Amino acid sequence: MTVLLVAAALIGVGVWGALAQQTFVMLMMGIEMMLNGVILAVAGFWAFTGAGLPKGQVLVILTMAVMAIELAIGFALIAAVYRARQTDMTEGIGSLKG
Repeated sequence: MTVLLVAAALIGVGVWGALAQQTFVMLMMGIEMMLNGVILAVAGFWAFTGAGLPKGQVLVILTMAVMAIELAIGFALIAAVYRARQTDMTEGIGSLKG
């Protein structure tokens, strides 16, 4: 039960971090915290329900792979926006077109 409370706390802090921060790096960190909370929740549910089945472990590994890909693409986009606009704040962009 404690595992699920910690997972909920991670997801909550991640949502706050993604919505309240203005820099792209902090936005990405909030998204990563939300994904870590999801990983912890899936692992907790797996441990409580089907401890002998590998389905929960496969889902956790798949989520970790998606998290790594999302992080790489996100930081590549951050680098591209910074090179084009010379800003790392979400308010300074205005529009990504053009």
